[in-house]
Amino acid sequence: MNKAHDSSYKLLFSEPEIIIDLLQGFVHEPWVNELDFSTLEKVSGSYITDDLRSREDDVIWRVKYQQSWIYVYLLIEFQSTIDAYMAVRLMSYMGLLYQDLIKTKQLTAQKQLPPILPVVLYNGEKRWDAATELKDLIVKVPGGLEKYLPSLNYLLLDEGAFDLKELTPLKNLVAAVFRLENSTTREDIIEVISNLIEWLATPEQTRLRRSFTIWIKRVLLPAESLEQPMPHINDLAEIKTMLAQRVSEWTNEWKQQGWIEGMEKGIKKGMEKGMEKGIESEKMLLVRLMQRRFGQATAITAQTILQPVMDTDTLEQIGDWIIDCDEGETLLNKLRSL
Repeated sequence: MNKAHDSSYKLLFSEPEIIIDLLQGFVHEPWVNELDFSTLEKVSGSYITDDLRSREDDVIWRVKYQQSWIYVYLLIEFQSTIDAYMAVRLMSYMGLLYQDLIKTKQLTAQKQLPPILPVVLYNGEKRWDAATELKDLIVKVPGGLEKYLPSLNYLLLDEGAFDLKELTPLKNLVAAVFRLENSTTREDIIEVISNLIEWLATPEQTRLRRSFTIWIKRVLLPAESLEQPMPHINDLAEIKTMLAQRVSEWTNEWKQQGWIEGMEKGIKKGMEKGMEKGIESEKMLLVRLMQRRFGQATAITAQTILQPVMDTDTLEQIGDWIIDCDEGETLLNKLRSL
């Protein structure tokens, strides 16, 4: 994932309102209700271990539970492939944080360490299937030895695994992020942005609106995905206006710029290669084209529907549909009719 994506995502999750909505909306445990969010503060994510290795990729917050601090250790996972040993990585990072807390004497009155809630935010295409419990990665051991094994669980938030119908009614900023990342139509995106404009209307929320604007520009609507320059936009309302005015024109612009014709050639070329390499290669090409034009969510659903398709005539028909359809949902309805 590019650095712009990484840094803009971190910027968004460096806003206290985002962390509050993450905890209240997605950590369904009683202790969350006892947190004093007036004490919420961001902690430096850069610290040096004894062997001088620096760790700067973390987003760390702390908030008081009764009279003690709880650290929310947020690891934003941007990899397109799943890390099977994420639990081991988190154990290492949490160890570094504990070392730093010991060095700086940030302990409880009883000289104990504060608890840490490790959270993994994952937005990859494939659903997360790695172990969320460290012990599940360690070979089974004979009785007696098991008590010496390290234990660690992390909270996984797999964005693509959430049901958009369940997220839509929520007045929750993190739910809005997940909805935007998994939107399949311009109408979906405009609806979420309208929600954000309404929720973040006060002057005190100017910085948060700005963070959302930067994230949407760099992650959701990168200029390279449109093959046209992104206008200078400074606010969510401007993004909404731009989408409402320009998205309906994109198909015509693509035709004028030869994008549609280029895609047609690409499909034909892919079909020719498919005759040599097999049906699966053709289907992979079509899925990539769907993802490019309609987004990740449409491509994932379409890939499942395409699994039983095994003839080139049908695949050629699907290639025509990719060009002719204006929206991902229209394409999916045609695929379901096969």
